[in-house]
Amino acid sequence: MALKVGDKAPEFNLKDSFEKDVSLKDFKGKRIILYFYPKDNTPGCTKEACNFKENWDLLKQNNFVVLGISKDSAASHQKFIEKFDLPFVLLTDPEPYKTSSDYDSYGLKKFMGKEYMGMMRNTFLIDVDGKVEKIYLKVKAAIMADHIISDLGLR
Repeated sequence: MALKVGDKAPEFNLKDSFEKDVSLKDFKGKRIILYFYPKDNTPGCTKEACNFKENWDLLKQNNFVVLGISKDSAASHQKFIEKFDLPFVLLTDPEPYKTSSDYDSYGLKKFMGKEYMGMMRNTFLIDVDGKVEKIYLKVKAAIMADHIISDLGLR
């Protein structure tokens, strides 16, 4: 069953880049931008992360937490964070990719005429009560943060 606006956001407990446990409930009372992306240090994923970084101050002022999730390891996330000076948390969703699946962000993809299982580039806004506020599917990496800011009238 696909996640819908108004649904309770699925709980998770994942490791961050320091191997520290991070759960959705850790951010109760804050708005969360939860974004799923395929791989650290790839062109599209770097553009997306840097777009969130460029808008970090505005998002933080508006009580947002940004959490990025991919299947990359904690060590890979740490290198990605350091290389681009990312100010937000990246989480690792190891096999069987439960959190990504719970958020309809892991599954069958098509790329250049081939089908394979992989991470989808989706973003979810979660409200202060832990409910899905907005869903962005198949996002444009380079402008994802800009798109959210525009949608919410934060400028």
